[in-house]
Amino acid sequence: MLRVEDRELKKLVLPLLDVSPAYYITGAALLALVFWGVFVFAYQTIYDLGVTGMQRPAYWGVYMVNFIFFIGISHAGTLISAILRVTQAEWRRPITRIAEAITAFALIVGSLQILFDLGRPDRFLYVFFFGRTQSPLLWDAMSVTAYFLGSITYLYLPLIPDLAIMRDNLPDDAPAWRKRFYTFFSFGWRGNKSQWIRLEKAVAVMAILIIPIAVSVHTIISWILATTVQPGWHSTVFGPYFVVGAIFSGIGALFITMTIARRIFHLEDYLTIKTYNFLSYLLIAMTAIWFYFTFAEYMTLAAGQQRAEWPVLASKLWGMYMPSFWVMVWSMVAAFWILVIPRVIPKSFKSLPIFQPRMSLGAAIAAGVAMLIVISPIHSKVVTAMAAATSPSFDLQSLAWIAVFAGIAALILGTYWLKEHVIAGTVIASVFIVEGMWLERWNIVIPTMTHPRLIAFGMYTPSWIEWSLTLASFALFAFMFMVFFKLFPPISVWEVAEGRVVSEAKETIEMPMPPVTSPPRRGSFTFGARRGVPRS
Repeated sequence: MLRVEDRELKKLVLPLLDVSPAYYITGAALLALVFWGVFVFAYQTIYDLGVTGMQRPAYWGVYMVNFIFFIGISHAGTLISAILRVTQAEWRRPITRIAEAITAFALIVGSLQILFDLGRPDRFLYVFFFGRTQSPLLWDAMSVTAYFLGSITYLYLPLIPDLAIMRDNLPDDAPAWRKRFYTFFSFGWRGNKSQWIRLEKAVAVMAILIIPIAVSVHTIISWILATTVQPGWHSTVFGPYFVVGAIFSGIGALFITMTIARRIFHLEDYLTIKTYNFLSYLLIAMTAIWFYFTFAEYMTLAAGQQRAEWPVLASKLWGMYMPSFWVMVWSMVAAFWILVIPRVIPKSFKSLPIFQPRMSLGAAIAAGVAMLIVISPIHSKVVTAMAAATSPSFDLQSLAWIAVFAGIAALILGTYWLKEHVIAGTVIASVFIVEGMWLERWNIVIPTMTHPRLIAFGMYTPSWIEWSLTLASFALFAFMFMVFFKLFPPISVWEVAEGRVVSEAKETIEMPMPPVTSPPRRGSFTFGARRGVPRS
């Protein structure tokens, strides 16, 4: 029988059996959205893709944006967790379970977007039966399938000891189905030496294998776009650009998910400030790398000024897709500011009245309202009313600049509050990153689809069908987490216990100091002779 310490029993094992009414209400709401998505998908299948906003020439829309986005955040688990495991970073232990769950669930939801995008979803398997090896679509299907199978394996292997712990430490009044469930899936784990050796080897092998698989997945997804001659896509930088964006958005999604789990399950003793600080260093580095690749991508388009590609760039910088592009850019600027500036601001700024939280909150609300108006369909009416009340030259761009300056003011005025609330600041930055990375996928796919080479101009506006399936996808993603964290501990019990043993061993073992030696006397050794051997 496997024993577990009282702290893990109270914090990680027994809470799985406590199901509150709020849990059922939240689960029912998410499940209702999922069933609504099933109904909408059935409606779309019956009446074909004509009910969506996709039409000539925009044959890809929100579904493809969601596909790239969810496959991207799936890199939070296997890539981040695997790299940290291979490098033996001890602070990774509390976050591995959450990160690996993000990977599995994001791959499921991301793969569903392909079904949504097909006019004949019953022919989905044709890509395997009749796919051509010259087509990146077949490469993508094979890599995503391999990635999903590898991720499920990588998630399940470290779960086996925890399943055995749950099996042996359930209270007597626990439901019988739970005991049967944990007994079956623990596969007779007893925790002997040979089992631990096999498990460690299997996890180590999977950690090494999953890294190139994860990199190949998003690289091949980028090749689906880059191997075409569509303006704005035919670029050699798309492969690393997509991989960097995937890791970037994955870390942001990991921050949000682990903070929600930390708050709900009271995991403050496990997910500490130290964990947030180490992960935020990775996020800062990925932010800088993302800015570098984004600048490199758009600088080459601007400098080349090719006839087919210039309209795509213009539509992002000052055309119809200007709001989504600049919201993306300023979201990343805001995230970088939140992650970096509060760390270097002097403590003496706390006494200044302008750095009070209410000042920043007011500016943030003003920026949010202005930006919602900019991206909403009613912006024309608001601009007309503002022009009549202020100046005839007031236009949509003026309203966008109001949102930008109000947002900058909110960041500056709230800097000291962010310094004192590290976790809250990191989560806010992660929300900016995840939202900005979804918009980045939009800015990659939609402007090019609406500005092809053979047609001068096209329009794309997502329909209620597409937005409904998008909402249902996010609801399904959240619902799978709710079910998962009521069946399995959100933190790997055995890894945390192992890390505690390693930490205690390092504290008790005293490393001997090297012996003190005096320098040799001048002229006592021959040139080229072995050190310490005197001249004969």
